[in-house]
Amino acid sequence: MKKALITAVILIVAVASLYFIFRESFDRFNPLISQEYVYVEVQEAPADDNGRYKYRLQGVNEEGETKRVVFSTSTILDNGTFVRVLAKGSYTEEYELIDKENMP
Repeated sequence: MKKALITAVILIVAVASLYFIFRESFDRFNPLISQEYVYVEVQEAPADDNGRYKYRLQGVNEEGETKRVVFSTSTILDNGTFVRVLAKGSYTEEYELIDKENMP
């Protein structure tokens, strides 16, 4: 009984660790998460991502809920740039630069 409990705890910790490490991949194929548009304003410098620029930003969806999105670009975006991101959890399918008037 004790071995089964220890094995179950180790298995749960391993799966949770894998989820946090590979969260974007899990979200991409998770049928329980729906896609939604998240609107963000670039306010910080990107991280280098092997020749691309990765942004991790807080945004707002159409219902007004705060969401965190991650996306990468081939160019550095100026601060104050508005972006509409099609996100599924933390996975980004596409993004588009928009005007301030199109922000919710």
